[in-house]
Amino acid sequence: MVVSVTVMSVDVTSELPEPGRRPQLAAVPPLASRPARRLVVLGDSTAVGLGDPLPRRAGWRGVGPLVAAALGVEPDGYLNPSFAGARMRCVLTEQVPAAVAHRPDVALVVAGMNDTLRPDFDAGRIAADLTEVIRRLRESGTTVVPVRFHDHSKVFRLPQSLKRALSARVAELNAAIDEVVAREGVPCLDLARLPGAYDLASWSVDRLHPSELGHRMLANGFTGLLSEAGFAVPEPVSLTCSGGVEPSTAGHVGWLVLKGIPWLWRRGREFLPYAAVIMWNSFRAR
Repeated sequence: MVVSVTVMSVDVTSELPEPGRRPQLAAVPPLASRPARRLVVLGDSTAVGLGDPLPRRAGWRGVGPLVAAALGVEPDGYLNPSFAGARMRCVLTEQVPAAVAHRPDVALVVAGMNDTLRPDFDAGRIAADLTEVIRRLRESGTTVVPVRFHDHSKVFRLPQSLKRALSARVAELNAAIDEVVAREGVPCLDLARLPGAYDLASWSVDRLHPSELGHRMLANGFTGLLSEAGFAVPEPVSLTCSGGVEPSTAGHVGWLVLKGIPWLWRRGREFLPYAAVIMWNSFRAR
């Protein structure tokens, strides 16, 4: 039996690049920026806007409204349930429920510094609370951007023992935040890396809260990260101060007497035992 086999020849042209010449890759169009329609700001007095007063005693502006304006968020799309003195646990238990109900596209979290001044400071618990904040918001499709902090002892003058103690606490806080940010894969604004972060012009008279310029720097940093995350920023934040009020000398003195000194007294009494331990350990190390 003879089997007839037909062999077909197919020419295959292989387009190999010439030696020394890179192959041409198809152009990949850039991802289109998406708008942020709803924004929430969570945290403490910096999130409230302290340090950036509005005219006619109309309250505080601060980083939140500046970011909202830059993103084009309408008034009904902006929510700020933050309050002065809030700790990370406060953000989780008292602010996140309102934030989740708002269903924001973006959530900014500015919290943790109040924890560093308390006797029950626990970096592990702060990390756990921040993790839960991020996960609950992310369940509703929110992009969450926390902050890691600058060394506040460089702008707020303190005795050396207190300075070392505060620097150590901030370092512990930042290590906890870094761990969460790396694990959860979220963007994070590093305040210590902001240009001018340690310039006195960036701080209000109390050296605890940003000035108008400082709030603008924060807003500029946040919107830069959000742009990298794919959000449209139709009106970039200007670092030229406008629309706020430069506090008067009388206002400075009034704030220090009525608010600043009592706050320092309360927090100082809570923080001093920890500072004493730092000082004693430093003495023993010598």
